[in-house]
Amino acid sequence: MSESRPVSAVSTAVGLCGLLGLALAILIARNFGYIMENLGFSGWPERADGAYSAMVALAFCGLPMVLWSVIVDKVHKRPSTGIDWSLKRPVADVLDISIVKIAGLWATWGVIAAIYGLCRFYWDGNYLFSMEMFEVAAIPLVLLSVVYVVWLDRYLVNPRDGSWHFGAWIAGRDDWDKDEIFHHLRAWAVKGFFLAFMISIVPGGFRDIVNMNFAEVVTNPVWLANALITAMFLVDVQFATVGYMLTMKPLDAHIRTANPYLAGWVAALMCYPPFILMNNGGPLDYHIGTSDWAYWFEGQTLLLWIWGGLLVALTGIYAWATVAFGLRFSNLTHRGILTHGPYAFTKHPAYLSKNSYWWLATMPFLVTTGNLSDMIRNTAILALVSAIYYWRAKTEEKHLMSDPAYAEYAMWMERHALVPRFFAALRGLAGNRLRKAQDVQPAE
Repeated sequence: MSESRPVSAVSTAVGLCGLLGLALAILIARNFGYIMENLGFSGWPERADGAYSAMVALAFCGLPMVLWSVIVDKVHKRPSTGIDWSLKRPVADVLDISIVKIAGLWATWGVIAAIYGLCRFYWDGNYLFSMEMFEVAAIPLVLLSVVYVVWLDRYLVNPRDGSWHFGAWIAGRDDWDKDEIFHHLRAWAVKGFFLAFMISIVPGGFRDIVNMNFAEVVTNPVWLANALITAMFLVDVQFATVGYMLTMKPLDAHIRTANPYLAGWVAALMCYPPFILMNNGGPLDYHIGTSDWAYWFEGQTLLLWIWGGLLVALTGIYAWATVAFGLRFSNLTHRGILTHGPYAFTKHPAYLSKNSYWWLATMPFLVTTGNLSDMIRNTAILALVSAIYYWRAKTEEKHLMSDPAYAEYAMWMERHALVPRFFAALRGLAGNRLRKAQDVQPAE
């Protein structure tokens, strides 16, 4: 009898609901003028392709996932939420705790806002849209946080969480816990940094898909591949942004722990602006003198279809890895262990597919300059980039291994999952050949 795979913290249906909602948003956006005209409202643009429309699409993506998670999966009743709905404490019993917690929460937001204000890159390029959204959301969030915190504290088993400890420290009390404060600050550092980045890139992909001429792109393998790749990245960005927004206990999507290891933060931040090392002109830029796959296979129609299909498949796996998170995507955090979807085949499907895509799309060992140095340099640097992602994966495993659920999953993966078993077989084959080589006796 085969060993069953550990249960995933997220059901497959959650991601499917998000995909359906996002598809509906795109369909409405592409036919917006026609829809409004038939509803009796004339004068609207033909397509809703603006930045605000992209934000509305986030609601179309997120709301179905929230509804399925609560109504069907009943995630709000899980012990991991830290909520006991039978408590129903009177407001008066929790008000003192809530006031301290709100003070800690508002102070945290103030620190994040100050960092946004001090860092100039947040007020340039795509980040300007993120700052605009935060300005619009600031006052409603401040007001709603009061209602939310007081309401939730009535049901939390332990309402003195990291926000409370940070507020207690600010208030000059002596009953705060340093570890709780550090956890709280790490979690909000993740959310503050990555949410600003994700919102900044939401409009671009959405606009491209809404305005895409699908009848034209299907006539060319390169155009079709690029269109599908763009669509996959749109799915990834939409789901990831929803995940950063909805870190909430009633959805069981809160941050259990944020990575406490400096190496994990360094490895992750190296892959994102403004710290990114792999962008054009950066120290790990592997594109010197390169072109893309379409250039090298130009005129080879069959090969273009095959290679484009491989790239689309890899991007599809990458997007699937994000969709599998449902409401819980986030870097550098533990928000529940996933064991379904692509995570049934490898612990790091996104990193594996992303790096494979870069190798196949760029082919750094081929350069238009014909310069051998460029070929060697590009190949070595892309290998280094892949090594960084390997390092990043290992730091994440070190963080998650403290959860017995992840340890159980990791052991199951080593014994049963396709990718780990494949690499184990390769190692075994290499080891056998090495032993045979060592057994050969030299001639006398």
